[in-house]
Amino acid sequence: MVTNHGSVGRTALLALPVAFVLTLFAVPVTAVLLAGARGDMLATLTASRTWQVMAFTVLQAAASTVATLVVAMPAAVVLARFRFPGRGVLRALVLVPFVMPTVVVGAAFLALIGPTGVVGVDLSGTLVGLVAAHLFLNLAVVVRVVGAALATIDPRTEDAARLLGCSRWQAFRRVTWPLLVPSLQAATVIVFLFCFTSFGVVQVLGAGQVSTLEVEIYRRTTYLLDIPAAAALSVLQLLAVVAMLVVVGGSTNVRTAVAVDVARTARGAARWLVGGVFVATAALVLAPLIIVVLRSLRIDGHWTLLGWQTLFSPGQSTNSVDPWSALVASLRTAASATVIAVVLGTAASLGLAMGRRTRWLRSVDGLLLLPLGTSAVTVGLGMLLAFGRPPVDLRNTGLLIVLAQTLVALPFVVRVLAPTFAGFDRRYLQVAAMLGQSPLKAVWRVGLPMVLPAVAVAVGFSFAVTVGEFGATVFLASPAEPTLPVAIARLLARPGAVTVAAAYAASALLMAVTVGVVLLIDRVRVSRAVTF
Repeated sequence: MVTNHGSVGRTALLALPVAFVLTLFAVPVTAVLLAGARGDMLATLTASRTWQVMAFTVLQAAASTVATLVVAMPAAVVLARFRFPGRGVLRALVLVPFVMPTVVVGAAFLALIGPTGVVGVDLSGTLVGLVAAHLFLNLAVVVRVVGAALATIDPRTEDAARLLGCSRWQAFRRVTWPLLVPSLQAATVIVFLFCFTSFGVVQVLGAGQVSTLEVEIYRRTTYLLDIPAAAALSVLQLLAVVAMLVVVGGSTNVRTAVAVDVARTARGAARWLVGGVFVATAALVLAPLIIVVLRSLRIDGHWTLLGWQTLFSPGQSTNSVDPWSALVASLRTAASATVIAVVLGTAASLGLAMGRRTRWLRSVDGLLLLPLGTSAVTVGLGMLLAFGRPPVDLRNTGLLIVLAQTLVALPFVVRVLAPTFAGFDRRYLQVAAMLGQSPLKAVWRVGLPMVLPAVAVAVGFSFAVTVGEFGATVFLASPAEPTLPVAIARLLARPGAVTVAAAYAASALLMAVTVGVVLLIDRVRVSRAVTF
């Protein structure tokens, strides 16, 4: 039973995170709605181009989702059901694409399948190219979501069904498949949603030849200066996302972190399956990353460090873009956003963990997750409209980017910390008190070491997400002080071999930072579920 004192404390903890989300999410979205209403929204929504863009957005998202499921399912099965050398490394590698900056992924596939790509076939600006890049990005979603479900299904249930006369296929269909369907549905919804709202990949790899709703919103805002039309498209996209979430209900609330390990040791013929999946998955993950590094070292057919020298020459400008300053800006804003997100996320997680899960708490939890299911481009446009002009003009202060990135990172922090705090056994603190420790010392010496690994994971996820954030930041970044992802996109869009090499050098650097953070996360992670 929750006391009045506990209720007051919980409300106090939740007040600031809720106020932050309501101000930085609800106000910008409202600004988008009002901007759309001020223009001829009906004309925009009924235009043939709008529905052509919508149709392509749905088509590429559906095709990317199907391709991701087909390719990722074997990796999910192998990682969940078998033990083999290198399994831990492969688990970490699979997670890397998910938190990679989308603009880097676009650059990587441009180097692979672009006009001068190593594959030799130009697939930029095509559906096939976008599907390949989205498959790479979302591989981890299927592997972690479906793999976690597989890992928690005791293989002995299938064995028991076979002892009762079922064939292997019947045992799978009647026992394993019904247990697997919810996670498979959830993975499908998550991947489709991410592909539907994809921006960085389409912006870079689309080469101006294809357009999704996200790219069209950006084009209307930046190039055509048609804010009302962009707002109308944002409203259309927001309605589509909300409709998807309503249809699927709570199926996206699934476990995506490491589950209980009930994997079997690979023997016999299964070794060939495991080996083949290992090699194919590792190649799929590593090939785009390696290509980025190689392209940063090659200009006009010659190996050179000129791209890297340009990147690390303070004050040197490459077509009005200073990569070094952009790197510093990215690290500064990501660090600031991470600190704010972790502070707010810790308070929210403690508040959510206190007492029973009432309807009110579930509503608060859903509110804190809203930014996760909303287009970053819509959020960026909304912030530009709400806080980028008088009477509240924060555009040239740098604060607006920090707040936008905090909003993006906050759901990840809450999803990591909330289960940790909810599962914390307070009897440890009571035992420490019985042994003579003061409440403060008990928390410091007993409680903090137990939750510190989860806090470290939250910090790592938050930093990885914010340092590569592109969708909202591209609207808010000052032309004179872009972040590194924005600078990479600008460099790739400009001619010149040195400029392109500098873009790939910047991509490699951003990739290295992200991979380092991901490996650190995987090293300190705790065996508890992270729910999305």
